[in-house]
Amino acid sequence: MHAEALDDLRRRIDRAYEAGEMDAEAVEEAVAMLDRGEVRSAEPQPDGSWRVNEWVKKAILLFFRLRGLETVEVGPFEYRDRIPLKHGHDRSGARVVPPAVVRYGSFIGRGAVLMPCYVNIGAWVGPETMVDTWATVGSCAQIGARVHLAGGVGIGGVLEPPQARPVVVEDDCFIGSRCVVTEGVIVGRKAVLGANVVLTASTPILDVTGPEPIEVRGRVPERAVVVPGTRSRRYPAGEFQVATGLIVGWRDERTEPKVSLNQALREHGLAV
Repeated sequence: MHAEALDDLRRRIDRAYEAGEMDAEAVEEAVAMLDRGEVRSAEPQPDGSWRVNEWVKKAILLFFRLRGLETVEVGPFEYRDRIPLKHGHDRSGARVVPPAVVRYGSFIGRGAVLMPCYVNIGAWVGPETMVDTWATVGSCAQIGARVHLAGGVGIGGVLEPPQARPVVVEDDCFIGSRCVVTEGVIVGRKAVLGANVVLTASTPILDVTGPEPIEVRGRVPERAVVVPGTRSRRYPAGEFQVATGLIVGWRDERTEPKVSLNQALREHGLAV
């Protein structure tokens, strides 16, 4: 779609959302573009930041109002929902293993592999990414290329408020079994999260590789190797342990990514 036509579509969606009225044609077109990967709910910027496309999220919210409940039968399974299932996986070359559920309005990149998992509307799953068994990719989450989401990973979703940033997992990351990443956290490219790491916007992430801990929140640095940790915090009732992420090492940028990943896991004794 040309830039002028896209600007017009954005204005129509914004106008319908703010007025509380329905522009069915604009909503259907916006969600179809999401499904084809022509627009995204959030997208990377040249400076490394991520921009939220509020109008796209507004289109998804309007789509829920537009669509009524329908019964869908897939072999022995029956679903009843407002959003249809995604079709056309053969065109993308993706492998989708039963009973994976991928909602219409999500984008799946070429060569991605989806084991029995769940991918919600507005999500973006990059090429050659593996979404393993019982992993969840929430609404509008952005998953990069060649990422591995291991078994049971929970990537949080967000639709409201429209300006809220979704979770972002950048290219070549490994997210270990039963990790949970929510509230717009960004996992920088080539980072590794060991099993059971839980990250929210307020979770301290402590770099303990130097003489003094360095704390960040809301973003895992590129190439960081992160494991679950705790630190003491005093409350009126006493001193208790609060969950943190601990950066215990860094993937080696000089080596091939898969070799580097294996080395990181061995060197730091990570469970995945």
